[in-house]
Amino acid sequence: MDIVVVGDFVDYELNRDGSGVINKIEARRNYLSRKAPKIKGSSYRGERLEQIIASNMDNLFIVSSVAEPPFNYKSLDRLLVAGESSGTDISIIFNKTDLDDGTFIEFWSELYKKIGYNVFLTSVVNNEGIDEVKKHLQGKKNVFFGQSGVGKSSLLNTMFSELTLKTGAISSFTDRGTHTTVTGVMIKVDPETYIIDTPGIREIAPYGITKEDLSHYFIEFSEIQKNCKFNTCTHSHEPGCAVTEAVQDGYISEERYDSYLRILETIEEDVPL
Repeated sequence: MDIVVVGDFVDYELNRDGSGVINKIEARRNYLSRKAPKIKGSSYRGERLEQIIASNMDNLFIVSSVAEPPFNYKSLDRLLVAGESSGTDISIIFNKTDLDDGTFIEFWSELYKKIGYNVFLTSVVNNEGIDEVKKHLQGKKNVFFGQSGVGKSSLLNTMFSELTLKTGAISSFTDRGTHTTVTGVMIKVDPETYIIDTPGIREIAPYGITKEDLSHYFIEFSEIQKNCKFNTCTHSHEPGCAVTEAVQDGYISEERYDSYLRILETIEEDVPL
């Protein structure tokens, strides 16, 4: 039997002492997954197994921070690929906007809005964007997903005052977040709205995506790649590639194309964020 994950619907029997037995996991409408993290010290070199993070989602909020930890668009794009392969509605949250140096928001938020993503700008310090996100998630089952330290739990605590999710500081040694949420948890915040807070991640390798399929998860490629000379085009070196032409003409951003090439080159390997 599959391992139960947060968001699953199950058939179970409850004992008098409060314990229970799960008899069946119902079919999942969708799910978010990645390659299982490497085990420290392991010499295993084979394909890593799939780790399912959450299931039966309506909204997936991918949370990134303007700073502390530093923004990394390549990491965000890996998270987006994992999200696109899950078959759910995706929004991007740029958190900690109070740390913006005056150039970040204007460039990066417009880049991802132009692609077609919902983008929310939030700050717990300034109470910016909190109501907008809260309105968007009402009546849905919502997953919050991102690197350690980007402020997912703080954001949720601010949106819903009854929550007391544990928060942590940024490590001064690694400039990365420390793990505070150690397992996925689903919380009912009103009669029709659920929040799933996931553990912060330090690496993401999308599972089960081939080099031939990768471009389908870069949504701005979808219509353009139909004009490629070869239907097996990987958009990296082939003549007559409509995607590379679109990059040269400015229709596809160089940053996104750089992310695509990096994932393409390492898609069969285990690459950290």
